[in-house]
Amino acid sequence: MQSLKYLYKIGRGPSSSHTMGPLSAAKRFLAENPNQKEYKAILYGSLAKTGRGHMTDTVLRETFNGKKFSVEFDESTITEYHPNMLDLIALNDGKIVTKKRYYSIGGGEIIAEGEARHEHPEIYNLNSFSQISKYCRNNNIRIWQYVEECEGKDIWEYLETIWETMQKAVERGLETEGVLHGGIGLQRKAKYLFRQRHIDETEETKTNRLICAYAYAVSEENASGGEIVTAPTCGSCGVVPAVLKYLQQKRKFSDEEIIHSLATAGIIGNLIKTNASISGAECGCQAEIGTACAMAAAAAAELFELDLDQIEYAAEMSVEHHLGLTCDPILGLVQIPCIERNAIAAMRALNAVNLADFLADSRKISFDMIVDTMYETGKDLKVIYRETAEGGMAKKYVKE
Repeated sequence: MQSLKYLYKIGRGPSSSHTMGPLSAAKRFLAENPNQKEYKAILYGSLAKTGRGHMTDTVLRETFNGKKFSVEFDESTITEYHPNMLDLIALNDGKIVTKKRYYSIGGGEIIAEGEARHEHPEIYNLNSFSQISKYCRNNNIRIWQYVEECEGKDIWEYLETIWETMQKAVERGLETEGVLHGGIGLQRKAKYLFRQRHIDETEETKTNRLICAYAYAVSEENASGGEIVTAPTCGSCGVVPAVLKYLQQKRKFSDEEIIHSLATAGIIGNLIKTNASISGAECGCQAEIGTACAMAAAAAAELFELDLDQIEYAAEMSVEHHLGLTCDPILGLVQIPCIERNAIAAMRALNAVNLADFLADSRKISFDMIVDTMYETGKDLKVIYRETAEGGMAKKYVKE
């Protein structure tokens, strides 16, 4: 597996696959093909069908700013390798000088046609939870210590920056009001949730309200194109910070403990990214929100110092109970149902930890099995339910 630095990435919303990935491809293409008279992008598959709502054309135009540039949306060409496909073309006097095809494979990662899927160095030689769990048991270490062995001590400085960025996104989101762009007319709700306590509010209600407020805060920042951390993607970026923000506030965990929990969560996200997918366009929302929920559950379990079986069970349940979740963004925007799903997944992550604390010794399904199941399920989903805005609520919704 690759470094956690390629899973947790700081970038611009609203979509790691539709904004961060194409942005990275455009910068790479420009560096390799400078000083041409004209440039063109052709978007295919999910990038074409939801690119406007996901601001793909916006980030590309900004990247090619000052140059003659055009964007074409091709919704008919079949994308066999990956549904997030784009061509970048350099022209001179109307003639093609260079043409390169890229795939945005989720989490802001891109590969060019002909490249291996993983172009970054593989620094983890264990690629399943069962292998990692066995290694940690044999060496009497926790998962975060295994991360340090593989990544080196400098990973903590990186994850410290990741945590700081997550917190800033929460803080901005809690202070911002107004209507999100895109045409739905969706009001930002994080500030309201945070400040509007219920009459005779119970401790349980307060917990859910605050977790939802934090998840909404980050997700609304993402939807507005703000700076967030992929955890594992932009569309699911609110789950992990919401859970960690709440637990630190409630239980007074130190930043060091939070950062260790991010390492444990990162292993869970990396395993899914390596053995299945974290791309909504490839496997539906189960790949994004399901993974984020599993990461948050593993992080929380680490904070409570649960054992390896309990961490595995919490993460496994989180994926299992998102199986089949479709990706059906209304108007192609990362707003409905995406923002609510971040809040619900954050609450569900804590529920999974609570259940794992009691019942891990009776579990029957392994994390590795559920990851494989999720990938197979995602591949079986019809294309219209995988981030094309052609099925589900996206199809049924009629703007008032």
